[in-house]
Amino acid sequence: MNFEPNNRSESRLIEIYKELVTPRLIEEKMLILLRQGKISKWFSGIGQEAISVGAALCMKDSEYLLPMHRNLGVFTTRKIPLEKLFSQFQGKANGFTKGRDRSFHFGTQEYHLIGMISHLGPQLAVADGIALADLIQKNKKVTLVFTGDGGSSQGDFHEAVNVASVWNLPVIFVIENNGYGLSTPSNQQYNFDSFLVKGPAYGIEAVSVDGNNILEVMNELEKICKSIRERPRPVIFEAKTFRMRGHEEASGTKYVPQELMNYWVKKDPIVNYEHFLMESGIDLELLESFKKNIKKEINVAVKKAFSEVPLTVNSEKELADVYAPFTQKNQELETTNREIRFVDAISEGLRQSLERNKNLIFLGQDIAEYGGVFKISEGFLEKFGSLRIRNTPLCESAIVGITLGLSISGMKAVMEMQFADFVTCGFNQIVNNLAKSYYRWAQNADVVIRMPTGAGVNGGPYHSQSNEAWFFHTPGLKIVYPSTPSAAKGLLCAAIEDPNPYLFFEHKYLYRSLTGPVVEAYHTMEIGKAKVALIGSKLTIVTYGMGVHWSLEASKTIDGLEIIDLCTLMPWDKETVSKSVKKTNKSLVLHEDCITGGIGAEIAAWIGTHCFQDLDAPVLRVGSLDTPVPFSDELEQNFLPQARLLAQLDYLLKY
Repeated sequence: MNFEPNNRSESRLIEIYKELVTPRLIEEKMLILLRQGKISKWFSGIGQEAISVGAALCMKDSEYLLPMHRNLGVFTTRKIPLEKLFSQFQGKANGFTKGRDRSFHFGTQEYHLIGMISHLGPQLAVADGIALADLIQKNKKVTLVFTGDGGSSQGDFHEAVNVASVWNLPVIFVIENNGYGLSTPSNQQYNFDSFLVKGPAYGIEAVSVDGNNILEVMNELEKICKSIRERPRPVIFEAKTFRMRGHEEASGTKYVPQELMNYWVKKDPIVNYEHFLMESGIDLELLESFKKNIKKEINVAVKKAFSEVPLTVNSEKELADVYAPFTQKNQELETTNREIRFVDAISEGLRQSLERNKNLIFLGQDIAEYGGVFKISEGFLEKFGSLRIRNTPLCESAIVGITLGLSISGMKAVMEMQFADFVTCGFNQIVNNLAKSYYRWAQNADVVIRMPTGAGVNGGPYHSQSNEAWFFHTPGLKIVYPSTPSAAKGLLCAAIEDPNPYLFFEHKYLYRSLTGPVVEAYHTMEIGKAKVALIGSKLTIVTYGMGVHWSLEASKTIDGLEIIDLCTLMPWDKETVSKSVKKTNKSLVLHEDCITGGIGAEIAAWIGTHCFQDLDAPVLRVGSLDTPVPFSDELEQNFLPQARLLAQLDYLLKY
């Protein structure tokens, strides 16, 4: 192994050694603890330390690193106190996630480290978002993100690298090519010899190094980092290495040919670097003394972490930490001064929010020159510029991940999901990254995803779904579904102000069919507060979206209906619902979504539990048929619930 010092002093070479050997010694300790049954699981990076340490040494402290579960050297090189690190590994209160996440699944703004989730690919888009923020703010910084040869097979890899290339983002994609994805060898993951071929495919540079040679890793990365800071662009950085342990310790290495293991043992990054140092005149005893001192520090830290008192369970605290704290300042105005369409109210709210929040970025497919498929953002590009109004490639997962990266960098983001149906392509990022980031490590996700939704427009199965219930079950998300132009504007502005992640559903049928009074000035409506759309005394309809309008139509032939427009689905207004049901003593829950498993089931169950003594009849639910949304007008009208609403109301009133 050829080591090139590149004029580094002896003291610097020794410091590099200390950083390199520290994660190895920690891992050796962890393996002992694992065999003793004192820890439950460990993902080893033995043999790969040079990549983690080398990358961390080349990055500035203010630049973000996004490691994976074999990158212990990133955390130690960033000087995270060992006691705190061991507390994290043990799920103790002194860790970074208060016992809520395991091992390396954490982030910390203090050390500019952003932890992974188990899906391996999503962190790449988050890195894109951080890099985009640096690009917009002209920070002359680099973001570095890790993935593996196995993880590179995921669509998230392609999406993130492609976006980074198209936008010239200052991000380094480090691929730790260690030969295996769990037990699957590289030749079953991809059909090429080196990731060098990936660079030209995306129109970017690619570099490949010996990942076991700490100086080669650093020499190349130092040049790349310096260059990117001056000329922002993405680079693929392949570090060839080998995984010397199993995927995790329980899996073992029986599937690895022994001759392959023997070959890589000889390329051990620490042993070879030690030989280089000794050949350079550094005494072995000095190196051994360093290791002895590091082991002492490790033992002290382990002892402190194990002596921590067990976590105190507090359910109220757990629930409180699902969302980032935010106190809404209600800016709703009394007067209205003109009638505008539903679609124009959304456009106006978004435009005024962009004017008020200079750190707000709007992203989506076809939203710039074209103005979006529904023309929500027509004229925005000319007013706010291409840095803030960003056309995106066709890659929903990457763009959702980018919104989180922007939030990590202190910015706000609104993403237009072209149709709510397409959210499936970004589902993982929403439910596992956006929704959980605050609970896991106190990182807010200041993101609003606009979701054009609903049937009644002959859009068929893939442009008409009501999918709000998919997210209603996910803690950490807030869900808004307005039914009027006034609410559309006021609630959108409010959602953008809130640092928590929102799904903002906009019914496509209402875009141009509904007009109403809307205040011209910027204003907000209260999140989590329902509206009484119609006062009545005989029966309460709890609904939202198109359901409000179907209910108002029904009230023309049925007297005594009280219509509650939820406006916000998460959190939903239990107090207003309860007050109404206790007045009318009968309740029906109506939504456009399919009846089975819809949000109405939860609301009906809650009413049945908390208003039981006041009910004179069972709580009924009315929703769409349990089929995909059909295309033809006849089938679609039969699918939707309004055809069955009158009969159910009549039944309930006569009960």
